[in-house]
Amino acid sequence: MERTGRIRVVIVEDHALTRAGLHTALQASFDVVGEAADGLAGWEAISRERPDVAVIDIGIPALDGVTLTKRVRAELPATHVVIVTMIDLEEEVLAALAAGADAYCLKSSEPERIVAAVRIASEGGAYFDPMIAHVVLGRFSATRSNEVRLSPLTPRETEILRLISDGRANSEIAEALHIGLGTVKGHIRDILEKLSASDRTQAAVTALRKGYI
Repeated sequence: MERTGRIRVVIVEDHALTRAGLHTALQASFDVVGEAADGLAGWEAISRERPDVAVIDIGIPALDGVTLTKRVRAELPATHVVIVTMIDLEEEVLAALAAGADAYCLKSSEPERIVAAVRIASEGGAYFDPMIAHVVLGRFSATRSNEVRLSPLTPRETEILRLISDGRANSEIAEALHIGLGTVKGHIRDILEKLSASDRTQAAVTALRKGYI
């Protein structure tokens, strides 16, 4: 398998027009090395190509996007997953979070946002479309009990986690809070340790579930 040095992407999306739109949005920046219209064909393409990033629609037939994400994360941990979804599929978004997807975008997102999500995911980061972040946060807030949650996080760490859940990259967090990039990375290391999280995505999900943010 020849490597070009560019990020390699497989697209799994059942609607041909949407799949073509994703291909067009991504091909200028990445190598689109495979496409599939259902989850079973998607798994075949992903396992064959072993891309850096798989862009997966939640509502695909044969093998749904959440199940496919779980399989990718279990069997091909080097492949990152970007989920594309509709804003009204709250249950599926929460399921994708639990399955281990790295990034979440709306199908209606600007192409630049999807490109950014793929790039951030490929680098091991987490990306939340702001609209999805608000949906998830709102869902957890609505179902959260009234008991007071004692957070292990400092106010600054809580602020940083909120920005992570809004889809901000480390550099954007540093700019928003007027602190250095190294300081942001240091805070994130502390957050991961306090929440026993392996990455930014898991930390944000844990904090949302526990009511810390």
